[in-house]
Amino acid sequence: MNGATRREHDSLGEVEVPADALYGAQTARAVEAFQISGWTAPQPLIRSYLLIKKAAAAANADLGQIDPEVAGAIAKAADEALAGKWRDQFPVDVFQMGAGTSFHMNINEVLANRANEILGGERGKYDRVHPNDHVNRGQSTNDTYPTAMRMAGRFAMGDLLEVLTDLENAFQDRAAAFDSILKSGRTHLQDAVPIRLGQEFAAYAAAIERARGEVAAAAGGLEELGIGGSAAGTGLNTAAGYRSKVINHLSLWTGIAWRLAPDLREAMQSQYPVARASGSLRLLSNELIRIANDLRLLSSGPMTGLAEITLPAISPGSSIMPGKINPSLAEMLNMVCFQVIGNDTAIGLAVQAGQLELNVMMPVMAFNLVRSSELLTNACRVFTDRCVRGITANEERCRRYAESSPAIATALTPQIGYEEAAKLVQRALVEGRTVTEVAREEGALSEDEIARLLDPRAMTEPPAE
Repeated sequence: MNGATRREHDSLGEVEVPADALYGAQTARAVEAFQISGWTAPQPLIRSYLLIKKAAAAANADLGQIDPEVAGAIAKAADEALAGKWRDQFPVDVFQMGAGTSFHMNINEVLANRANEILGGERGKYDRVHPNDHVNRGQSTNDTYPTAMRMAGRFAMGDLLEVLTDLENAFQDRAAAFDSILKSGRTHLQDAVPIRLGQEFAAYAAAIERARGEVAAAAGGLEELGIGGSAAGTGLNTAAGYRSKVINHLSLWTGIAWRLAPDLREAMQSQYPVARASGSLRLLSNELIRIANDLRLLSSGPMTGLAEITLPAISPGSSIMPGKINPSLAEMLNMVCFQVIGNDTAIGLAVQAGQLELNVMMPVMAFNLVRSSELLTNACRVFTDRCVRGITANEERCRRYAESSPAIATALTPQIGYEEAAKLVQRALVEGRTVTEVAREEGALSEDEIARLLDPRAMTEPPAE
């Protein structure tokens, strides 16, 4: 942007706008008024709004509401922006006028100015294409913003679902590789009955699968759109057939089966689908935190911790201790998940803040939903590729812990009873010996019984049903 300006006006009066800007008066006002965070609309939200405007122009042209030539220019302008041009023309801060009116008008002004240029006009001269009368025909911030917000969330969560599938598969791969490795289970962080390392990793894969299912279901809820509700969900100033045409265009262009909300008032008043989507990301984050912390524990050491697995080394872990390696990617994943949980709190507060026909807190919902999805997508991709796929097992250490754990006495209780088994454990701990050695010495069990009952591998599978 150079220092020259042009003079535009809106309903409040005249405004100086940068001469080379594609946006207009209302955007300029917003840029001046809302210098809050420096954060602007995420790309999926911009993409969603551009698609909506392109679809609305096509629908309105089909229905005789605007000149087909004007609609074509709007569509061409939208396509240019969808291809990556004009990214710097959407400068409105995330924290802006309620409901997102400032950003919505930013979209309208950019498309109107560019469409006018395409038709041979000048920026700032809305002779052929007007931001409100043409680009915004039959629309309101009140129906387009929640529609764009849901679309943006759906796009971002779709990317996340692909990455979660990769993470699940990576854990399954490690589960297969570690299936024969016996180790001590732990409950309350204390020795417990044996388990196989592969079983632990298979359980991690199952947890990711379950969380991915929740994310997929919540993402599907975002496919219900309230477009065409106009200002209050009543469809004022829309033409008959407009809603279905917009939905059909959006579905065709994106490959997603968008559907019209059964009640346009509810779709405007309530942002339940957004809260549900964010909640699914919070649940996923809880699981990721738990798994990341398990990997940190299992890899602790290498000499004074558990050291049952080794995580790939990413970088030196200390500025003062030579040779130290940390579980860096697990730590990174934790921090991302903490941020997502915080974002969910902000979304939850915003969703419950709706009043009567509208929730005006949508910009913070949209920003945080997309941000959470993108953070998790990036973090899980790196965690999968640079951590999980490269995990190795310290098989000898795992077996030694399994065979020395006093908890294997649990397998003796059906034969000798809980109290006698407890005595064996207490003696083994005092003498620093294994339960197997003490049981053999006391002669309470035959060699065949000891071999059968105290086989750690046999303890890791339930009886056949």
